[in-house]
Amino acid sequence: MTTLDTGVRAKRSLAAKVASGAGGGVLRVFLILVAVFWLVPTFGLLVSSFRDPTDIAASGWWKVFTAPGQLTARSYKSLLENDAITHSLFNTIWITVPATLLVVFLGAMAGYAFAWMDFKGRDWWFLVVVALLVVPVQIALIPLADLFGRIGIFGDIIGVVLFHVGFGLPFAIFLLRNFFAEIPRELLEAARLDGAGETRLFLTVVLPLGAPAIASLGIFQFLWVWNDMLVALVFSDSESQPLTVALQQQVRQFGNNIDVLAPGAFISMVIPLAVFFAFQRQFVSGVMAGAVK
Repeated sequence: MTTLDTGVRAKRSLAAKVASGAGGGVLRVFLILVAVFWLVPTFGLLVSSFRDPTDIAASGWWKVFTAPGQLTARSYKSLLENDAITHSLFNTIWITVPATLLVVFLGAMAGYAFAWMDFKGRDWWFLVVVALLVVPVQIALIPLADLFGRIGIFGDIIGVVLFHVGFGLPFAIFLLRNFFAEIPRELLEAARLDGAGETRLFLTVVLPLGAPAIASLGIFQFLWVWNDMLVALVFSDSESQPLTVALQQQVRQFGNNIDVLAPGAFISMVIPLAVFFAFQRQFVSGVMAGAVK
C-alpha cells in the first residue's frame, strides 16, 4: 500500500469519526432543541387562547406557570358564539377536503396514464405539465376572476376549490408519474396476464403501491389549501371566506378582540399540524421513495 493510499484512508477515517459523532448524541440533542424552539410559538398561542384578554394585555403567556388560575375556557366560548369565525371554519373544511381529494384522485389517474399508458403526444403533454409547475398563482388571478364571474361562480366555494385544483394538479401529476414509473413492469404485466384491465390494475395494484407518494401529495395539498389566504381573498365573499380570511378581517375591523383571535388562530394552526403528524410516516416514505428506489 502506498503512502498516498494510507493518507487518503486516514483522512476518510477522520471524516467518518466526525460524521459518526455528529450523527450520535450531539446531533440528536441539537435536533430536539430545534424542535422545542419551533414549537414554542405554538405552545404560547395555546396558552394565550386559554387566558383572558386582560391577562394577555398585562403580561406574557409564560406568567401562567406562576399563576395557573389565569387559565379559562371563556375564549373558546366566545369563539363558538362568533358566527363569522365558526362559519368560516366550516367553509375552510368545505374548500380543503374537496380540493385535496380531487387533486389526489385526478393526479393519480393522470400520473398512471403518463407512466404506463401509450397515447399520442404523451411526452409532449408531460412537458406541458412540467412547464405549468413554474406558472405563478398571481398571473391567473385576474383572468380566472373574470372567467368565474362570467359563468357565475365567482365568490362561491366552488370557484375557490377549482382554482386550487387547477394549480395543484401539475405538481400532483409530476410527483405521482415519477413514482408510478418506478413500479416494476413485470408486476403490471403479470396482473394483465391474470385478466386485469386498466381500471382494475390502477385500483388494485398501482394505488396500493403508490400509497406513500399519495399520502405525501395529500399532506402537501391539504397544508397549501388550508393555509391559503391570497386565493381566498380574491375568489371568496363574506359567505364563502375561509378561516384565514375571517381572522384577518377580525384583526382589521376590531384589533383588540384577542379572546376570539387567539383560539381561532390556534385552531387554524393545530389542525394542519395534527394532519401532518398523523401521516408523517407515509410522508417520509413518499419523499424518500425515489431515492431508495
